Amino acid sequence: MDEIKRIEQLRKELHEHNYKYYVLNQPTIGDQEFDFMMHELQDLEAKHPEMADPNSPTQRVGSDLNAEFKQVEHKYPMLSLANTYNEQDVADWYESVKKGLAGEDFEVCCEMKYDGLSISLTYVDGKLTQAVTRGDGVHGDDVTANVKTIRSIPLVLTPPASDDLFAAPAYPREFEIRGEILMPWNVFERLNKEREEAEEPLFANPRNAASGTLKSQKSSLVASRQLDAYLYYLLGEELPAEGHYENLEVARSWGFKISEGMKKVKTLQEIYDFINYWDTERKNLPVATDGIVLKVNSLRQQRALGFTAKSPRWAIAYKFKAERVCTRLNEVTYQVGRTGAITPVANMDPVQLAGTTVKRATLNNEDFIKSFDLHIGDYVYVEKGGEIIPKIVGVDIDQRPIIAQPVEFIKRCPECGTPLVRYEGEAAWYCPNDTGCPPQIKGRIEHFIARKAMNIDSLGPETVDDYYRHGLIHNIADLYDIDVQQINGDGSRTKSAQRIVNGIAASKEVPFERVVFALGIRFVGETSAKLLARHFKNIDALMNAGIEELQEIEGIGEVMAKSIITYFHTEENLKIIERLRNYGLQMELSTVNSQLSTKLEGQSIVISGVFAHHSRDEYKAIIEQNGGKNVGSISSKTSFILAGENMGPSKLQKAEKLGIKIVSEEEFLEMIG
Repeated sequence: MDEIKRIEQLRKELHEHNYKYYVLNQPTIGDQEFDFMMHELQDLEAKHPEMADPNSPTQRVGSDLNAEFKQVEHKYPMLSLANTYNEQDVADWYESVKKGLAGEDFEVCCEMKYDGLSISLTYVDGKLTQAVTRGDGVHGDDVTANVKTIRSIPLVLTPPASDDLFAAPAYPREFEIRGEILMPWNVFERLNKEREEAEEPLFANPRNAASGTLKSQKSSLVASRQLDAYLYYLLGEELPAEGHYENLEVARSWGFKISEGMKKVKTLQEIYDFINYWDTERKNLPVATDGIVLKVNSLRQQRALGFTAKSPRWAIAYKFKAERVCTRLNEVTYQVGRTGAITPVANMDPVQLAGTTVKRATLNNEDFIKSFDLHIGDYVYVEKGGEIIPKIVGVDIDQRPIIAQPVEFIKRCPECGTPLVRYEGEAAWYCPNDTGCPPQIKGRIEHFIARKAMNIDSLGPETVDDYYRHGLIHNIADLYDIDVQQINGDGSRTKSAQRIVNGIAASKEVPFERVVFALGIRFVGETSAKLLARHFKNIDALMNAGIEELQEIEGIGEVMAKSIITYFHTEENLKIIERLRNYGLQMELSTVNSQLSTKLEGQSIVISGVFAHHSRDEYKAIIEQNGGKNVGSISSKTSFILAGENMGPSKLQKAEKLGIKIVSEEEFLEMIG
């Protein structure tokens, strides 16, 4: 056999072995034999670069090269599902479907609700061509290179034999299949154990771990994390069947990993039986689940039922009640956040909860501790909020030891020893030493580089921590002193070092309102920063503002005003701002970013629906740049509603009741010229 044919044969066999191992869990060869075949293919592909194929099994190992994610518009919007938490809500949905179909019989497909990261996969001529995250439902990130490393996702589909009368229908020339990217429990536990030994921050849950992994700029890292995927919805112009369940069964035969727990039912009682069975049985699954998804099975009936602004009427998600366990409270420790807020943490005897080992839980603040009259040694009830964050929900007073002592909230910062303060109207205690407390310094730098602030995406929390520990940076201004030579290590990271330096330099073009937000002034959020920037126009006017002038701005209260005054009366902060000014950061509002026109001045506008020409965030910016104000809910003060496709019926009804004008996307664009 010549080498070209051998390459083709090895690719076919390795795709089949991947499918048997990762989808069917029925391997037919050992790991060593698989590795030998993979190495042989790698060697042959290196000898024959003309045979390069992005869907070769060898591409699953990923690359160490950094890659930016580009934004891609979904062919079909990826809407979220309406959530329900009790059987009455399920019954109400069932009755609404029956009413919407005018009494016509219908079937419901019951499925597991996997707790991962939503993904949309496009196949053309049987080959994976694109993988896109959910994003905002209209646009998502193209993560194709990373998804190709997930071995349960087929890169190439095997067509059914043409002479097999019982073969499943051939796949369409082009189709989309959606599902969930997951990190299995055993991988999650192993990863967190490795991170703990390396003294790195632990992942909170498998979903966060899967999401962070898939968004990694290195596909080789994604490959090492052993992610999994379950697919649950098929879309396209030429689907094999008119039923959702039937389409997924056909997709299973094409090589996709489809849940074995899927079931088609007709009655409400059958739905309840399915929910009750999986409420217990899901704990034996290898991946995280947080509920059940119910879908009307007929695609024709789905189209008839249609959508609300946010979700399909033909589907609903039933969320399982949070699992509760009882364990012993051994100690309360304290963490310092970016703003200096002190968060108490309960340290408990390890206990299994919703698939993970839990030994810590947040206690929120001092008032929370007092509300439970917590004592060291108490047996506490712990739940996972939304199956993710452990929290204490009660205390078993009957088991309290006689010698148990009440939890006393600390008086000094656990990191720098500064006496804590509690601001009027605030539940949290704060460390006021914002220029000398290490967690606050690193937290402020992490806030400064964030996407909504200076958007230095070439840096991350781990890199910031590394630079801080090595004395490269002590505050946000130090970032602009970094050069390639300092961070190139042994000389092998020139490209990544240059990318970091370039990213820092590019941030000098970030507009003034985001610079104000990036400074990390306590209590000043993204919206408040915009208000301040647009009112004062430049940093000097803001620095010299008095408390009365600050409070005259709508949305700036006394606590925030005092915090701003304190920030700009701290010598260390003034030195940092002067350095940032000298480095070339934007310290005044540019005419481009300040206001394009006054065509919407004095108007309060609600945005609703899905748009074709711009995203919702872009329309919010356009409204502000033309003098208007974005508001989240409809009231008698609303000037008009900017309405896209699938505007929510409740908003439409309220608008009609109040006589609020509805403006289409095209009308709005014409309105602002």
